Amino acid sequence: MSLLRTAARAHVATRVIGSTHRRQQQRWAAQDAAMAGVNQPVQAQSAPPVPVAPASPMLDQLAQLGALRDAGVLTPAEFEMQKQRILAGG
Repeated sequence: MSLLRTAARAHVATRVIGSTHRRQQQRWAAQDAAMAGVNQPVQAQSAPPVPVAPASPMLDQLAQLGALRDAGVLTPAEFEMQKQRILAGG
């Protein structure tokens, strides 16, 4: 009789653990879905940066010079020298 009682208790315990595990998995999945839903509109709402057109040829030259520096074509010293030349009007 005690063997049957132990088997019944083990069966109930297994069912409770399984139910608890499934319920927790569903909660985690719902939280993940909610977080994914929260993050998507924020990304969708952010607009790409709008490029600003330079107002003068000098600004256009400085922008090109900055792009060359950022690309690694010019060293910082060369960039400063050319920037001073452009700003001086030459």
